[in-house]
Amino acid sequence: MNNDSNLKHTFHKSILRAYDIRGIYNETLFDNDAYFLGKSFAGFLKKNYQNKIAIACDGRLSSPILKERLLQGLVNSGLYVFDVGLGPTPMLYFAVNHLNCDAGIMITGSHNPGNHNGFKITLKDRPFYGKDIANLALILEDADFYEGQGVLEIHDIKQNYAERILQDSILQKGESELLNEVDEFNPRKKLKIAWDAGNGAGGEIMEILSENIFAENFLLFKEIDGTFPNHHPDPTVPKNLEDLIAEVKKHNCDLGIAFDGDADRIGVVDDEGEIIWGDQLMVFFAREILANHPNSTIIADVKASNILFDEIKKSGGKPLMWKTGHSLIKAKMKETNALLAGEMSGHIFFADKYFGFDDALYSAIRLINIVANSDKKLSELRKELVKTFSTPEIRVECSEENKFQMVEDLKKILQKNNEKFDDIDGIRSTTEIGWWLIRASNTQPVLVARCEADSLENLQILKNNLRQKLEFCQLTIPEELQ
Repeated sequence: MNNDSNLKHTFHKSILRAYDIRGIYNETLFDNDAYFLGKSFAGFLKKNYQNKIAIACDGRLSSPILKERLLQGLVNSGLYVFDVGLGPTPMLYFAVNHLNCDAGIMITGSHNPGNHNGFKITLKDRPFYGKDIANLALILEDADFYEGQGVLEIHDIKQNYAERILQDSILQKGESELLNEVDEFNPRKKLKIAWDAGNGAGGEIMEILSENIFAENFLLFKEIDGTFPNHHPDPTVPKNLEDLIAEVKKHNCDLGIAFDGDADRIGVVDDEGEIIWGDQLMVFFAREILANHPNSTIIADVKASNILFDEIKKSGGKPLMWKTGHSLIKAKMKETNALLAGEMSGHIFFADKYFGFDDALYSAIRLINIVANSDKKLSELRKELVKTFSTPEIRVECSEENKFQMVEDLKKILQKNNEKFDDIDGIRSTTEIGWWLIRASNTQPVLVARCEADSLENLQILKNNLRQKLEFCQLTIPEELQ
């Protein structure tokens, strides 16, 4: 035990989430939480005979002080700590592998509002979530800390990280001059790409990548700014893609790419300025991987379109529907040896050539490769997909305390009506005309809904069906379900 053993500290109960620790800075999440998280997590590592950890942070205004306090807690517990600086969450995941660390902690609020912040934790050999996070509170409660003078090493990992991403780019400068030659039978054009970092933590790496690929690039909001002065960095919200769409149209780009606040989620628009949603992107990625690795398992979350699961089958793969959540997906990938996984929200996980974690910057390069290799425009690839009619992700306001119980109440309503549904994660109700989904978000005080049908008329029927269920539970109905 160390001198902190006589200090009493508790986390606000709301900040211990399923996949991470997250709260509102100076309301539910405080500087001392970072210090005692360091002490608690060091206790976990040392009990498992582990000692090396990498730390990084995003560009939020509260991130530097939270990182400082976290580092103090870790170093005061005798750990060997690498501070790899300011950057995106996947850079931290990369650092854990590159520096042969036992674990990593990322200080980030991801896509949440600017006054939010938190911690994403990973182990080298598996994700850290669920009971792992709950157990940290028990270590804290018992003050089961270690004392020791650790080591802090500042290590700039950015160039190593960017080089690893570029390693899989067919447009990497110096290795792709053939693409600059004009063949009268197979002419190649120089791609035009619009990029939007949303002032998030991926801006600097985005700029490095764009400078090192053979393309004409147009960069938006690359400066890392935790006030997010231009638009909120959440590419699942169409409004946040308006600047990117305008840039694509202005310069006649082949595609546009956007990132969330910590660059582990990707947003894409095609050459016509149409949004390519996460499950549509997965179709293109799945086809590419299955061409080289037939019969492979590919995972998608419960929010994904039936079209994706059908396309995986058609391409010779094994589709697997699983729970939403980056930690849950990564765990399932490891269990099934899946080479690709993805979520509707834009988390994409590659394990055919890459590490299997969600990295939007790497996903961008893989998508650029597909567009560069195709004789079709991205909009043409989109239009070839079977046409369905769907809503985007719809957020239904519901308190943290009630959201999971509300899903259980909805299940009882369906059971009473003898309506069939899949409860792998929330409720996915499927009929002959399509399906609707309602599930409790693990990161926000909302229920997340989505509907998909074979026609606009049937989409409205599904929306009406879901709306009636929500009204019965006395929930406020969002405009998208009216």
